Amino acid sequence: MAQWTSAVGPAQLARLLTSQQDRPAGPGTRRPPAYRALADGIRLLVLEGRVPVAARLPAERELALALSVSRTTVAAAYEALRTEGFLESRRGAGSWTAVPAGNPLPARGLEPLPPEALGSMIDLGCASLPAPEPWLTRAVRGALEELPPYAHTHGDYPAGLPALRAMIAERYTARGIPTMPEQIMVTTGAMGAIDAICHLFAGRGERIAVESPSYANILQLMRETGARLVPVAMAEGLAGWDLDRWRQVLREAAPRIAYVVADFHNPTGALADEDQRRRLVEAARSAGTVLVADETMTELWLDDDVEMPRPVCGFDPAGSTVVTVGSASKAFWAGMRIGWVRAAPDVIRSLVAARAYADLGTPVLEQLAVNWLFSTGGWEQAVALRRAQARENRDALVGALRRELPDWEFSVPRGGLTLWVRAGGLSGSRLAEAGERVGVRVPSGPRFGVDGAFEGFVRLPFTVGGAVADEAAARLSAAARIVETGGTVGAAEGPRTFVA
Repeated sequence: MAQWTSAVGPAQLARLLTSQQDRPAGPGTRRPPAYRALADGIRLLVLEGRVPVAARLPAERELALALSVSRTTVAAAYEALRTEGFLESRRGAGSWTAVPAGNPLPARGLEPLPPEALGSMIDLGCASLPAPEPWLTRAVRGALEELPPYAHTHGDYPAGLPALRAMIAERYTARGIPTMPEQIMVTTGAMGAIDAICHLFAGRGERIAVESPSYANILQLMRETGARLVPVAMAEGLAGWDLDRWRQVLREAAPRIAYVVADFHNPTGALADEDQRRRLVEAARSAGTVLVADETMTELWLDDDVEMPRPVCGFDPAGSTVVTVGSASKAFWAGMRIGWVRAAPDVIRSLVAARAYADLGTPVLEQLAVNWLFSTGGWEQAVALRRAQARENRDALVGALRRELPDWEFSVPRGGLTLWVRAGGLSGSRLAEAGERVGVRVPSGPRFGVDGAFEGFVRLPFTVGGAVADEAAARLSAAARIVETGGTVGAAEGPRTFVA
């Protein structure tokens, strides 16, 4: 019986491999034989999760035709991968990807670094900061004081605690968007909210329009639901959304859902202005597309003179087009897994009804903690601390990168938690691999795209500052030298323990 669970076609694999091109070889640069380069490319795709483990690879002749190389080259590459444990084969069943014994399975999202690795590895994988104390502790204590009445109930609140739903509705109303509690559902983080929305509106095979690039974990979530992703390219730098392109995609592809991060976009940091928001809502309404607006970064402006536009849902007064997602995880703490959906009451009722077959509800204690923060003013003070920390980290990281890697290109965002960096012509996938070897963990650009896009980019979050930001940039510079020269980690460039 075949040991593979999915398949990668020759054209798809060729596109993924072609996207990994490095800058042209310089004097003295060692280039591996063609078979070795092909084997390395497939190995990188497996390690990054862009080709799943146990995926059947094309036959040697098919891949050779797709890549315009000899069958001998492909056969030698496959044999090298088998020797290294990244490929298994069986006569009559073909060849499928694997990982060597003892290696962790590659994650297809941006999973947190294990705590035991923090002493030697600088983690630039997750855009999350430590909790803004003392506000976390105070919120939990406040929640415990409010808990006893709820402990005498069944504890299941599929739509969320009534008090928290009312508080979130009040906060939207205060922003100029009249909202009733019946328009709010509390979820387990923003991921839980978007998962519920995708299952309600977009069945398997439905099209979902997404920004390109977009948030990697959301893209993977949508793939897992069986959606067909339709990428819509972002403009260069912080210019953001090309509305002519969006109108064309919405009109011609007729996606069931469109997903956007209009407030300090992840990963680019772009902020959509009011005209872009208005035109995007109009285009979605005309196409009959549900526009999902992710507001998880909306309170993370970092410069004092930033004027925040009206929320995307403010351009949809009838409430028939825009579904808004919010969360405490980015603005407060990733460990506070509280998110919410704002939508028309009938949509909320449908989401709540469908939840009976998913997670039933969100933890009561965490809801009480967020409600305590909202009702006491603690939220505003905690988020102010978060902004100050992110601003300091942003400025430190930008300065360190400009010193260590002056040919890397980026625009400095005025909010959010991420820097989108063009890595001087180098492969982001190869930088990520080299970074692991020198002690800095960084996600490559293709994780934020569809089908191999953004190979020349990496995403760097504002999670480290001061001396750690300097060290991170130095390690990235060492990783870049490895990729440029095809060299190995030297004694001076190996990972070392670093304590902030």
